[in-house]
Amino acid sequence: MQRIYFDNAATTALDTEVLQAMMPYLTDHFGNASSTHSYGREARMAIEKARKSAAQIFNTKPGEIFFTSCGTESSNTAIQSAVRDLGCRHIISSAIEHHATLHTVQFLASQNACRLSYVKLTHNGHIDLVDLERLLSVSDEKCLVTLMHANNEIGNLTDIESVGLLCKKYQAIFHTDAVQTVGHFPIDLQKINAHFLSASAHKFHGPKGSGLLYINQHTTAKPHIIGGAQERNMRAGTENVANIVGFGRALEQATLHMTEHTTYIQTLKTEMLRLLAEQLPDVGFHGDTSENSLYTVLNASFPINDQTEMLSINLDVAGICISGGSACSSGAEGGSHVIRAVYPHENRVPIRFSFSKHNTLDEVEQVVRKISSIL
Repeated sequence: MQRIYFDNAATTALDTEVLQAMMPYLTDHFGNASSTHSYGREARMAIEKARKSAAQIFNTKPGEIFFTSCGTESSNTAIQSAVRDLGCRHIISSAIEHHATLHTVQFLASQNACRLSYVKLTHNGHIDLVDLERLLSVSDEKCLVTLMHANNEIGNLTDIESVGLLCKKYQAIFHTDAVQTVGHFPIDLQKINAHFLSASAHKFHGPKGSGLLYINQHTTAKPHIIGGAQERNMRAGTENVANIVGFGRALEQATLHMTEHTTYIQTLKTEMLRLLAEQLPDVGFHGDTSENSLYTVLNASFPINDQTEMLSINLDVAGICISGGSACSSGAEGGSHVIRAVYPHENRVPIRFSFSKHNTLDEVEQVVRKISSIL
């Protein structure tokens, strides 16, 4: 059975070119980058090449780029450093953040390390920038604003340039989780006034276990992992050279082909939306499906019944990989916290389709036909 993979927001397939770039550092060039001999120098040069490449793409300095194990580690480092090292006693976030952020800020609040506020959301799940400014203006404590660039479930894009300007106006620290947008949208760190930015390679056809954290040079942060001088004293532990090389190559390839991939993948999303709406009159869509959203993500919703509650399982049996589950509007554990936050009174089944350059229009048509036959 030929499988169809529409869960690219969860992870993407590793590009062949990226694997080829990584292989020498898994075999011949296996040195420890902290060693001073030739094997170590080879590894060190590879890491610094990837760092310089990422810095150039983000329009920043190599000294502001730090490699981590994943986006979750990057976000944890940024948020905890803002509270521990930068004196932030009030965190402003949203109820629809990725759990890497949401659980971290909730933990810090539970330990009385800070006060936590959630910015209001618009009817379709965008950050209410007016409410964000209100929260900043009335706070008498130093604030950390941590908001994701794009939501991983409903695809909404946040205007992080405007958020950055508000943070600058009120002297707040700004962290953005850009895991879903790095490699998919151009990001100029000189324009967004961020102190921290998180990224992860496996969202744009790089290796799993390879993350990045941008720390503005004027931000005095301390390491999250202690015990060594790696990453210029910001992250102890022997560097994963092959994965760092993979991050660099994946980001280069994604940037080089960004325009063509954006145009192509957007056609897949647009056609999926059109066909679902045409063939299934009871279908709805979560979030903002306009241009102000991720071109890789479409979140559809269906009325709850025996067929829709089993839809993701039946699609999996048919070889179609998607992300889905019940919204659990009763507030019980399980389901999507994002859907509950944006649509608290809705009782429907959400299904997320997420696309990549490897998908085709024929696959879109096959999936819609299969859903129609099931429902």
